[in-house]
Amino acid sequence: MLHAPRMIAAEIYRGSSYGPNHPLGIPRVSLVVDMVHALGWVDAENYSVGPLATPAQLARFHTPDYIAAVMQAERDQFLPEEMMQRYKLGKNGNPIYPEIFRRPATAAGSSILAASLLQDGGIIHHPAGGTHHGRAAEASGFCYFNDPVLGILTLLDGGLDRILYVDIDAHHGDGVQLAFTDDDRVLTVSVHQADLWPRTGDITDIAGGMARNLPVPAGMNDDEMRFVLFEYLLPLAADFKPQAVVMQCGCDTLAEDPQSRQMLGNGSVWEVVKEFVGIAPRLLVLGGGGYNPYGVARCWAGIWAMLNKNEIPEKLPESAEEILRDIKWSHRLGRQPAASLLTTLADDWRGGEIRAEVRGHVQFLKGYGV
Repeated sequence: MLHAPRMIAAEIYRGSSYGPNHPLGIPRVSLVVDMVHALGWVDAENYSVGPLATPAQLARFHTPDYIAAVMQAERDQFLPEEMMQRYKLGKNGNPIYPEIFRRPATAAGSSILAASLLQDGGIIHHPAGGTHHGRAAEASGFCYFNDPVLGILTLLDGGLDRILYVDIDAHHGDGVQLAFTDDDRVLTVSVHQADLWPRTGDITDIAGGMARNLPVPAGMNDDEMRFVLFEYLLPLAADFKPQAVVMQCGCDTLAEDPQSRQMLGNGSVWEVVKEFVGIAPRLLVLGGGGYNPYGVARCWAGIWAMLNKNEIPEKLPESAEEILRDIKWSHRLGRQPAASLLTTLADDWRGGEIRAEVRGHVQFLKGYGV
């Protein structure tokens, strides 16, 4: 059993980019790793380097022909049009870039490793994980391999039969739900913005019976996330009694994020993570969406703090502040970031009204039970 929370990351994310004009043309995981090092929160005892998943490991979910196509795309930096269309590679926001195989295969290998290490219990934070849109035979939504699915399958292969997947990304966790539609060992729960791509995850969508979807309107605030947490997510988890919880903590719900219209601060994201510690003997916390590098670095570094019960500093030490000041982001939001994004880790609590639609959706979902 893991005696303390462990972080899994890798250097491949440093300098790797989907391209200068892509939402993922920003640093993310490398910033988080640098931040937690600067804050003195990791060392050789609680940090592991994520491995590259093998084609055989990836084939536990993905089709061999699709895996081969992603490898070919990295090798040649090109695919024939017919293959691009078939596998959605080089199409629909899924560019062919230098590390198109190695980067997602490392995220997948890290989730597989994490699930293996968690067999006897523990907590692992894998911020590069959370690629929840990936399909068995095609890329989708910037996701090439579905590392949450591969991690969950590894837990199932280890003999577990009650796994709870909780997804709080701004976008619906469609790929994970689809993968486990007919598997009564895995309950998938997604809280997402109602009108965002992929425009799935309606409140009445329970897939094969083991999915719960809570679409929320744009403008969700911290008090609404707290309401969803205590009125729905935690009671559902208590009823389900999972042996393992896998959390996808995309932070594209933050008010600063350009890809959603939610208004969360990182405090409510941290609260969700903190409350799920101890729900099950095994907890795997993944990253996900997040397209403002300042927001990602602060939010996911704070998640690591929550998992370790580390005190959040009121003001960042100079070494951590320097990491944020060195970020190069050509987006309009990056030209003059708010001072608080450079000098602090915690956002002020961004509370507000708990709207009738949020209350109504929670009440509706309670009617399904587990």
